[in-house]
Amino acid sequence: MDANEGQSGDGDIASIMGFSGFGKKARTFDLDAIFEQTRRTAIERSQRALDEREEDSLTKDEGESSHSAKNSLKSKVAYPRKQSDSSSDSEAEVGPPLPPQFKPDEEDEELVGPPLPPGYRGSTAHSDEDEDDEGDAQDEDNDDPVKKIPDTHEITLQHGTKTVSALGLDPSGARLVSGGYDFDVRFWDFAGMDTTFQAFRTLQPCECHQIRSLQYSITGDAILVISGNAQAKVLDRDGFNVMECIKGDQYIVDMANTKGHTAMLNCGCWHPKMKEEFMTCSNDGTVRTWDVTKEKQHKAVFKPRSFQGKKVIPICCTYSRDGKLVAAGCQDGSIQIWDRNLSVHTKYHCRQAHIPGSDTSCITFSYDGVTLASRGGDDTLKTWDMRNFKKPLNVANGLTNYFSMTDCCFSPDDRLLVTGTSVKKDEGNGKLVFFDRTTFEKVYQIDVTNASVVRCLWHPKLKQIMVGTGNGLVKVYYDPLKSYRGAKLCLAKTKRKEKHTEMLAQDYIITPHALPMFREARQRSTKKQLEKDRLDPKKSHKPEPPVSGPGRGGRVAAHGGTLSSFIVKNIALDKTDDSNPREAILRHAQAAAEDPYWVAPAYKQTQPEPVFAEESDEDEEADKEPEWKKRKI
Repeated sequence: MDANEGQSGDGDIASIMGFSGFGKKARTFDLDAIFEQTRRTAIERSQRALDEREEDSLTKDEGESSHSAKNSLKSKVAYPRKQSDSSSDSEAEVGPPLPPQFKPDEEDEELVGPPLPPGYRGSTAHSDEDEDDEGDAQDEDNDDPVKKIPDTHEITLQHGTKTVSALGLDPSGARLVSGGYDFDVRFWDFAGMDTTFQAFRTLQPCECHQIRSLQYSITGDAILVISGNAQAKVLDRDGFNVMECIKGDQYIVDMANTKGHTAMLNCGCWHPKMKEEFMTCSNDGTVRTWDVTKEKQHKAVFKPRSFQGKKVIPICCTYSRDGKLVAAGCQDGSIQIWDRNLSVHTKYHCRQAHIPGSDTSCITFSYDGVTLASRGGDDTLKTWDMRNFKKPLNVANGLTNYFSMTDCCFSPDDRLLVTGTSVKKDEGNGKLVFFDRTTFEKVYQIDVTNASVVRCLWHPKLKQIMVGTGNGLVKVYYDPLKSYRGAKLCLAKTKRKEKHTEMLAQDYIITPHALPMFREARQRSTKKQLEKDRLDPKKSHKPEPPVSGPGRGGRVAAHGGTLSSFIVKNIALDKTDDSNPREAILRHAQAAAEDPYWVAPAYKQTQPEPVFAEESDEDEEADKEPEWKKRKI
């Protein structure tokens, strides 16, 4: 009875809730057994599918063999000469018999279609040889890194007249930014420029400080500006200020306790993996890392030290390709490398990498992260193996360097190393020199211009080389076949000629709520309206040119913004007087003698009475005559 009541209770719950199974024991599953069963089922299905495929292939072979037997009988009847050949073939031949000069190399090759012409075999062999030759030539081109240098064409961008000391190219290669000793930063947009090659924006972010380094972030939305002052700036893609680093306290001895740099900056770069972090080095003897979101204080401080433990000025700095190492080239000729997370002791240290006192202008890592290249102020270029950092791998001498920011960079395939040379004024041309990374032989060079080559960039996506020179030029080298976009976009756009008729066009004012009698007629054709305006003498009257000189024809020249010039312009004072100056003065003499008003009344009370000698009557009468009559006579 209780069981029946329990079953009725479960039924009520099932009818209300919509499902049953209350009070039952939960099922347990053996996962190993389920997996084993699934594996066996998969094996059986695979075996079954293979068996079906074999059966299908057997039936198909039987059908083809029967068909070939029928064809062989027909060939025996129609062509008795080919009886022996057809019996030896394992596969069917479709079409007319083969010509006697054609002998297939492979017996199982199936031939379809009409017979081949007599000379076809020779031509195929010749074409195969040509293809092989082309393939060998392409392989040789791929093996020769010199042929990958894009130097067949070039364009010149005029930055200014002074040294271009900084170049930056965004990761996509759409925009180039250049800075120089003239304090200007110019923005170049390859997609927006035409053949005039004009920058779309010019600004001075650091006022009267020379620009030393420019670099885009890894996302291309920010630009790091390093100038001659102690505060680095970050600009957005269009040149507007994003943040400015804080300046440190100059009176604190320990540079680790200051919030920022206290002396002139030398170099800076972005982190290759983190878009918010960048690094700067300064004459205060520190290398500091920063966060864009925290401009009030640095993140970490690295302090290069000499062999005696004294402060050393870092001239250049960079991150490794993976961002785990921080490297700095110092003024004492040393190269010091730290772990990014451990800023106390150096991980790699070479004390005499370059001559002490020479500014190491650039250090850069190869794309594989194994090799480090350094450009010294001692006219050398060296490569270093990170696995054995005590001695350089290769050294190139005789590369003149007069600038503390002369670049060196690796090619995109890591097989070439590029740097520029410096020259004095009118003493030759600056060169862009290419070295083989393995043998370190000079394999190529480009004569850029009659000035020093300071900056160089080889963009991996554009396959183009940008060069900054000492005479204010930015040159872009490219190859129409190997390069992509970049400078090629500018050459496709010609300068648009300005139409003179467009200068006469008048704006049409739309007044939808005006009365019909005051509403202007809608211009249906601008060209016709311009032709009518050309015929109108008032609208087509040429404006008078500005007056040069004192003024003529009733027009007064503009002399400036003073009150006198304003008065002269408004009253149209004519200063030209052709009369005799003596007569102009004496014409007021009689009125002044009869009615003295200006000078004589002022001395009336203090003027002494004149005492003269007695004269004759004739002399008295002559003296009584006015002075102006005597002069006139």
